Amino acid sequence: MRWLSVLSLALAADAVVGSSWFSKAAYNKWHETELERWLSDHDIPYPTPADRKDLENLIQKNWDSYAVAPYKSWDSDKLVSYLQSKGVETKDSAKSNKDALVSQVANTWYDTEDKAQTAWTNVQDWILDTWSDSSLKAFADKHGIPVPQPRTRDTLLQKIRSNYETIAKKAGETAAYPGDWLYDTWSESDLKEWLDTHGFPVPQITDRNKLIALVRRNSRLAYLRMQDQKNSAAASANAAYASLTDKLIDAWGESQLKEFCDKNGINVPQGSKVNELRALVRKNRAEILGDNVSASAASAFGAATSKAGNQYAKATDDASLAAQDAFNKAVDTWSESRLKAYLDARGVPVPQGSKTDQLRALVRRNAHKAAHPYSAWTWDDLSYDNLKKYLANSGNAAAKKVSESSSATRDDLVEAAQSAYSSASSAGGSSYASATSYLSQATEAAKKSTFDTWSESELKAYLDSYGIPVPQGSTLNELKAEARKQSTYFKYGTTNPASTAFAHLGENIKGAYQWVMGQLGAGSEAAKKKAGEVKEEL
Repeated sequence: MRWLSVLSLALAADAVVGSSWFSKAAYNKWHETELERWLSDHDIPYPTPADRKDLENLIQKNWDSYAVAPYKSWDSDKLVSYLQSKGVETKDSAKSNKDALVSQVANTWYDTEDKAQTAWTNVQDWILDTWSDSSLKAFADKHGIPVPQPRTRDTLLQKIRSNYETIAKKAGETAAYPGDWLYDTWSESDLKEWLDTHGFPVPQITDRNKLIALVRRNSRLAYLRMQDQKNSAAASANAAYASLTDKLIDAWGESQLKEFCDKNGINVPQGSKVNELRALVRKNRAEILGDNVSASAASAFGAATSKAGNQYAKATDDASLAAQDAFNKAVDTWSESRLKAYLDARGVPVPQGSKTDQLRALVRRNAHKAAHPYSAWTWDDLSYDNLKKYLANSGNAAAKKVSESSSATRDDLVEAAQSAYSSASSAGGSSYASATSYLSQATEAAKKSTFDTWSESELKAYLDSYGIPVPQGSTLNELKAEARKQSTYFKYGTTNPASTAFAHLGENIKGAYQWVMGQLGAGSEAAKKKAGEVKEEL
């Protein structure tokens, strides 16, 4: 009996703990529309109508996988990429053990469970941090939020946060898990650009609501990544300046002091004397190592409040410009037909008689515009076999006949696929649903193996459609790599497909991080060099 009593007490204790966790969950205080919105954002089906308890139970079952530990649903490649970004080495044997990788990621994850719960009770404290300056300004202007000049980023954030709930109530909207009202000032291109910038794959959709849902569901992860990189920059800045002692500053001559100021973005008034230069360096060191180190580092990944912050912001701008420049260079080689196809896929009207340079200018202006889900480009990079499967399953008799022909070329298959899809689109109903359903499966299945099965002649013909000359002696792998590059630019503009989302984020972060290391590291190296010289003299 005593054993049963102990067991009963233990079970009761577990129930209390479980109940305590459930009762403190952020979504317990959400409006029913917010519960439905969260489920919809995460593609979790729910019954309609459904009572509040049903919705909460559904979220409870999925909360950990999406809000607390999203990495549990990642594949091994993503898990390894994350660990590498955190400086964690993974052995080849461990890479095949997903559970072991998940455990490693859990140990180095950005957030604890408690912090994740707290974060979702105060969304306004972080959801705006990943916005660009222009987006913050547009939001403040639309809602009549007075922001004193100069309109620095910190001031914008503070003013918007303090007015956040008031704006939501005024609009008759909820604020805990915000609806589309929060993104009223964002265009489709703005939404796509945010996803690009933060390394999230952009599906080929034009539905504005779906784009907003993608931004909303990924905002927390984007914020956590940004904070992590900010902290790394802060640590780097601290380490670089910590080696800069007063004795070293006193030992430097005028030229070395000026070089340090120049490399670290310290403004030197004309005619400054040596002692004034030393004072400037000391002041800058104090700012970096002092209370505002966090703010200084934060500005590496946003637009911030100080001159140093603006230079950090310039670094991220430069990284973004570098990506844009790479896209522009690719577009410069494209043929007229390929330029028109890019615009057509995005529903951009092409003025009659447009010259090639005018088409290129139009393409550049629409680098971030979301493409239509299905259009001429959809069949562009499907393999011969995938095209045949699509035609056989399209429900179109003529298309099926082409798929059964042993003499059909890839061009024949593409033409038949376009025709079958066009017919299904015009017919609508079940025909269209069937065509798009199979096409969605085919394109998803082909993502990771695009161009892998293509022959040399097919790859050359594909590159020729872009106007890309193929250097003599190019290997098959080189042709595949070039085809993938052009296909990525054509389909995604300046973003990357899902498999390289982490790499894309790395490019953005790397630009800013390298700037930090280049600037601060230069001073550190100079300090170390001089330290050696002083040591030798002593």
